[in-house]
Amino acid sequence: MTITKIPAGRMRGDVSQGFWVEILYPGLTLTSDDSGIGPIGRIDRAQVQPGHLIGMHPHKDDEILTYIRDGEMLHRDTVGNEKTLDKTHFMMMNAGHTFQHEELMLGDRPVRALQIFLRPNAPDLQPMVQFHEFPKEDSVDRWRLIAGPSAAPLKVRSDVSVFDAHIAKGVHMRLPAEETGRHFVLYVYAGKVSVAGEVISEGESAFTSDRDLEISALAASDVVLFSFAPDAEVYRGGMFSGNQRRIA
Repeated sequence: MTITKIPAGRMRGDVSQGFWVEILYPGLTLTSDDSGIGPIGRIDRAQVQPGHLIGMHPHKDDEILTYIRDGEMLHRDTVGNEKTLDKTHFMMMNAGHTFQHEELMLGDRPVRALQIFLRPNAPDLQPMVQFHEFPKEDSVDRWRLIAGPSAAPLKVRSDVSVFDAHIAKGVHMRLPAEETGRHFVLYVYAGKVSVAGEVISEGESAFTSDRDLEISALAASDVVLFSFAPDAEVYRGGMFSGNQRRIA
């Protein structure tokens, strides 16, 4: 059983100024020619103070999952959507050829969230925005499918599926049984887990092609799992998800 541990991303911003973000390009650890891994372009772990506005800004050729773990955020976009997002209300922005949105932090608590930039299978697709309400904030000790190319609450236009789970301390989990012949990236949002003898802590990830791995929670942990086809067709020129190494 083998894994490659991926260190946490680089911190930017200053929470005293309202906003910080830890930006992870997962491919920087694994390859010499791509800042991403297949359909996974970039993962941002952010904390934003209440009342802070991230003004209208563009996206292009990104599939963007907004995954909030604390607080509330108001989303507005150029196609007329205005929705409040929180721990049960998720959003996928399939940016396509052109799309703009802004984000206003609501309430009196900081917003803590992931913004996950996935790669589409082609450029210049039709833009669309999807919303989904989950019945519970967490999926305890079992995998919850969030997004995927088919039969998922939120559609991704690429061969990648996104799961999450809250794993109680001392619990052991295996990867989803149906995900055969895939590659995996396990991202630890909070807590600490052990995978194949490696300790993966908050902000760190593990890459593997071994579906039989066991994940052991060393503390109560929130994890996000990406499962993707190793030969998935992806477009590497997205505005945020694209290859930052600039090598074709």
